[in-house]
Amino acid sequence: MPCLVAEALVELAASSVGGGYPSDLTDEQWALVEPLLPPARLGPKGGRREKHPRRRILDAIFYVVRTGCAWRQLPKDFAPWPTVYWYFTWWHDDGAVERIHDALRSKVREADGRDAEPTAGLIDSQSVRTADTVPAVTWGFDAGKKVKGRKRFIVTDTLGLLLAVHVVAASVQDRDGAKRPLLWTRLDHPEVRKVWADQGFGRLVDWATQILGRELEIVRKDPDQRGFQVQPKRWAVERTFSWLTAHRRLARDYETSLAHSETMIRWAMIGIMVRRLTRGCPAARPGPKPLIQVRSHAGTVQA
Repeated sequence: MPCLVAEALVELAASSVGGGYPSDLTDEQWALVEPLLPPARLGPKGGRREKHPRRRILDAIFYVVRTGCAWRQLPKDFAPWPTVYWYFTWWHDDGAVERIHDALRSKVREADGRDAEPTAGLIDSQSVRTADTVPAVTWGFDAGKKVKGRKRFIVTDTLGLLLAVHVVAASVQDRDGAKRPLLWTRLDHPEVRKVWADQGFGRLVDWATQILGRELEIVRKDPDQRGFQVQPKRWAVERTFSWLTAHRRLARDYETSLAHSETMIRWAMIGIMVRRLTRGCPAARPGPKPLIQVRSHAGTVQA
């Protein structure tokens, strides 16, 4: 009995206090995710209970996604990195990450006064560089953006929430790489009747109409536009890319597997959505900080 009490105290401390990292889940966020996790794996005779609290496993995954550290560089107050990576691959192979992501997306939409399922979407691509450890067969060269790496295709709703993601070599053209995520959107979200895209997807308009039975509308720039200008409709998917690249693990592609790269994007969106559901108020950036004059022997310095 004393051993069970001690283990319970250790688990409670690990789950509620944790390492105190900014990426750790709060109690409210954990309450959203915990019911969505798959049940523990048990052998034919029951097997032993899981050694490490799942909340700390999730904290470790979010730490990797947010900070960009290697799995082997996880701080020691998390579970051992092979254990964390085992859960990462298990939940990926089991499809649990997609189920968690989709359930949270429906909650975010309903909290925003929308229907759980969207009726319109947006598609765009982003080319990112890859690490030296990425297999050469999974990356290419984007001649237009001069990037050697991979290309991410995402379909979002009008709120910028992810509907489909597809990662390919950067050498794949938009008109070819976009077909699969558009098809997935057609199958998984049949109520999406219209998708907006930029000029790079212009050749898919007829294909989307004939094959998918959906309207693909191209949002074109003003011929007289000079410099940057927010494009109607398409700005939401561009904002989603900025959300994703704020996670250092996604600023460059480190995953050896294309499928794991897609799962990393879903984990980032899960973190975004749980924060959005528990924030209780609109997000706000801190304003400009006033300059502070510091006096020193060399004179006045502005810090």
